[in-house]
Amino acid sequence: MQTFLLKFIGLILNTLGLLNANLASKWALDLFSRPLKGRYKTIHPTLEAAEKRNFYFKKLTIISYRWKGEKETVLLAHGWESNSGRWKNTVNSLLKSGYSVVALDAPAHGASGGKSFNAVLYSEFIELVCAEFKPSILIGHSVGGMAISFFMKNSEYRFADKIILLGAPSGFSGIFKNYTDLMGFSSKLKRGIEARVVCKFGHPSSYFNTAKFMGEVNCKGLVIHDHNDPVIPYSDAVEIQTAFKNSTLIATNGLGHGLKGKAVINHILGFLED
Repeated sequence: MQTFLLKFIGLILNTLGLLNANLASKWALDLFSRPLKGRYKTIHPTLEAAEKRNFYFKKLTIISYRWKGEKETVLLAHGWESNSGRWKNTVNSLLKSGYSVVALDAPAHGASGGKSFNAVLYSEFIELVCAEFKPSILIGHSVGGMAISFFMKNSEYRFADKIILLGAPSGFSGIFKNYTDLMGFSSKLKRGIEARVVCKFGHPSSYFNTAKFMGEVNCKGLVIHDHNDPVIPYSDAVEIQTAFKNSTLIATNGLGHGLKGKAVINHILGFLED
C-alpha cells in the first residue's frame, strides 16, 4: 500500500513536471527533505539528566545534550528520522568508561528547529556544537556519519583524533537514486531535481561523497556496518574504509541498519581504548 501511494505521488509530480518543471522539481526535493519521524514522543531519563544547551543557526534552534566525564569528549550524531534518544545505551556505557559525551538533534529532528533536513545543514549544526565543546571523538550513525564527513571536509577542525561511522552511506548519489526510483520519477523530473541541488548547494549530488571526504581525513577511524543492512548496502562501508586511511572495518550480522546492541558498543569502547 505504501509503495502504491509513493508511486501515485510520483505520477502526480511527473504530470505536474510537464506543465511546470520548476515547481515539480521543488516539490519533489522538498518531499525528499522532509522527515516524517524523529521528533520525541517521550524523553528518555538519560536525556533528562543531560545539561541542555541551545545554539542558533540560520534562525533555527539546535538542541545539544552534554554529560560530563573525566576523559575526552565524544560527539554523537544520529541519523535520518531519529534523535539523540537513540544513543541512550551508548551514552551510559561511555559515561561508565569515564568519557564526556555531547549529542545533538539534527535539523527537523528531536527538539531542534526546522521542518526540512539535509546533510549539509546538519554538518553546519555539527560545526557549531564542535566549536563549543571541542570533541576529539566523533561518532555518526547513517546520514549523521555523512554529515560528519562534510563537516571535516569544509571546516578547519583540528581536534578530532578518532572518527566512528555506523551504517554510513558512501555517497549522496546512491541515496538520491533510491529515492527517485522508489517514487518512479521521470528522467525529466530527475534532471530538474539535480539542477535544484546544484543551485542550492553549489555542487551536483555526486560531489557529496563520504568516502571521498574521509579520504582527506588523517585521524584514526572505525567503520561498522551490517552485512545485510536493508537501507545502506555493505559495499558502501567497503568503499568508505578503502578511502579512509588508518581505518578499520567491522562487519556485523543481524543488526540491520540500526546497529543497536552491546556488541557494537563494545567495538566502540575497544576502539576508543586502543
